[in-house]
Amino acid sequence: MNIAVIGATGMVGERTVTEATARGHQVEGYSRSGQAVAGAEGTAVDLSNTGELVTIINSHDVTIIAVSAGRGVSAEPVIQAHKALIAAKPSGRLLIVGGAGSLEDAKGQRFVNSAGFPEEYKAEALAFCQILDEYRASAGLTWTMLSPAFNIAPGKRTGAYNTALDNPAGEAISAEDFAVALVDEAETPSTLDAVLPSPTRSKSAGKPIPRSK
Repeated sequence: MNIAVIGATGMVGERTVTEATARGHQVEGYSRSGQAVAGAEGTAVDLSNTGELVTIINSHDVTIIAVSAGRGVSAEPVIQAHKALIAAKPSGRLLIVGGAGSLEDAKGQRFVNSAGFPEEYKAEALAFCQILDEYRASAGLTWTMLSPAFNIAPGKRTGAYNTALDNPAGEAISAEDFAVALVDEAETPSTLDAVLPSPTRSKSAGKPIPRSK
């Protein structure tokens, strides 16, 4: 597959490039700096350049957007970039890394709205809620949003993980295993809005579980 990773120098993006190239895929990495990452040449791109993003998306089998929103800075530029991209209606397939705060509890309430949600993560969580809602309201796009568990950090690649629709799949996941989940979804899309009973689902990946051999 020909895969583009936007946000390729970040924690998730860099590991996604590593995972995808290890599987033999052709990977191109994009970031604001244009810095190269292991396994892919780097190209500078700004998320606000909608025309350039559309060209990238339409020229790859799948484009993974792994760009954070609102942690320590205003989330508005990232929200507006996604809104502009949705309005441009690229024909390529999108796989967006979301945030755990946009997931729902057993009662259907988003975790970002629950009591005790950490204040330092609230801006980013609310941003991803809005971004997810924008994609859900769109038409003519092929997209999936994959959100990590609440706790994600560099760690060990086990290749095992849980998934769930709209709800958390676990409490923690390594960035390496989340990259595995992203590339698995890229290779075998299971939650595209076009094939879901309702185009309002997002997917989450969580705490690794043992797989039977």
